[in-house]
Amino acid sequence: MRVYSATDVGQKRKMNQDYVFATADPVGNLPNLFVVADGMGGHNAGDYASSHAVQTLVDEIRRDADFNPIKVIRHAIETANTEILERSRREEHLRGMGTTIVVCTVVGHYAYVANVGDSRLYVIQGEIHQVTKDHSLVQEMVRMGEIKPEEARNHPDKNIITRALGAERTVDIDFFDLKLEPDSTILMCSDGLTNMLEDAEILSIVRNNANIEDAARLLIDRANENGGKDNISVIIVEL
Repeated sequence: MRVYSATDVGQKRKMNQDYVFATADPVGNLPNLFVVADGMGGHNAGDYASSHAVQTLVDEIRRDADFNPIKVIRHAIETANTEILERSRREEHLRGMGTTIVVCTVVGHYAYVANVGDSRLYVIQGEIHQVTKDHSLVQEMVRMGEIKPEEARNHPDKNIITRALGAERTVDIDFFDLKLEPDSTILMCSDGLTNMLEDAEILSIVRNNANIEDAARLLIDRANENGGKDNISVIIVEL
């Protein structure tokens, strides 16, 4: 397994509110762990929300005695949600903060994935396939047939998310498990990438760069060339 992660502030933001964690080494009872979080909130609240949520999640996974990856990830996300919510209520300058999160661990030939919000996980197996489903107002409109998928990219409400850590006392988490082919590549990212690049362009860059570090850096460079309107984070995992 080869892993590379990178995050960039983009062209328009002064602060990077994304946070990534990626390791091919065991974390607690999980054999590896990959996380992307995209924080929101004024001043430094979004920055704090994403970093603190991921650090809480990693600490909980290290302590968890369970061996079921879904149970381990669920408990860690729920704990992170409670921590962010309580901290935002306790400290005025953090009021209203929240964060998306997408989490993955690869166990044998299977990937176990969880997400809250609109940070994504793709699997590239010849073609590119978006595994996670965005929890956003615009994607709900697409699913309801109110707008077409091609209208979603430039919709004025595309940044409104419908689920986040720190929003409610209970958090609704989507889980996915999928069988991986030996040549599969996993790509995780914040919406700073997917709002600037079409899936076909992401696929082309990953396919045409054998070195995953080069691919990740080029994805970020291309997102910045296309406007870089948000922070950009990428994790690539090559099996």
